[in-house]
Amino acid sequence: MATKKKVAVTKPAAKKASTKKTVPTKAAATPRAAAKRVERALLGGVTLLASETQGRTGAQAIAPDHSPRAKPAAVRAPRSVSAPAKSAAGLKERVEQFLFRQSELLDNKHWQDYIDLFTEDGVYWMPALPEQTEWEGTASIFAEDKMLMQVRMGRVTHPNAWSQAPMWATNHLVGNIVIEKETAKEVVVRSRFHMMELRRDSVRHFGGTYRHTLVKKGSGFRIRLQRVDLFNGQAAYDYVLQIWV
Repeated sequence: MATKKKVAVTKPAAKKASTKKTVPTKAAATPRAAAKRVERALLGGVTLLASETQGRTGAQAIAPDHSPRAKPAAVRAPRSVSAPAKSAAGLKERVEQFLFRQSELLDNKHWQDYIDLFTEDGVYWMPALPEQTEWEGTASIFAEDKMLMQVRMGRVTHPNAWSQAPMWATNHLVGNIVIEKETAKEVVVRSRFHMMELRRDSVRHFGGTYRHTLVKKGSGFRIRLQRVDLFNGQAAYDYVLQIWV
């Protein structure tokens, strides 16, 4: 009987990991620097991108807890109310009238008056997902400061803006208004909304939750942050929006 010979198989030696550090070249860094220069030129020094030298940024810089699902305690009523009931009722009524006026401005297409409701550092934010706590580095449907809102207004008011053709209109209903928190300078408000949009023969419905951070100004308010969580934002349809909800 023939005897099979064993053949030794030699495995190739593993390559030693290189300990040499890769240093980015000047050419590699150029596109990023150029992009930042373009961004600063477009936004006039106002940016929605995070900086490595900053702490909390974006929505968390204004209101650290911005996810109603992540921290349900954020939507509970305050444990103690220092103001008397009559004063609290007056505050809620003023807040309600402010939110109603905001809806009227949107439905009547008074875009500039609507933008003027925001503070100079005010932001309109519509996250893509309810779990989002930040607009930095994540996709959002809207993430606009006042300058970007002005750009949007210029686009929709252009004579050739197809989205604003005849028979385009919206109708808002706002309710379930709850005062989450009040300080000497700010009020945090949560509410529900429903918006019907008509575009020629097509009708769409949008619903969800508003969360406003309002700055007190005299007897009125200005919006520092308006967060809009669409109830049907992840539905199986095209939610292309030309204007604020």
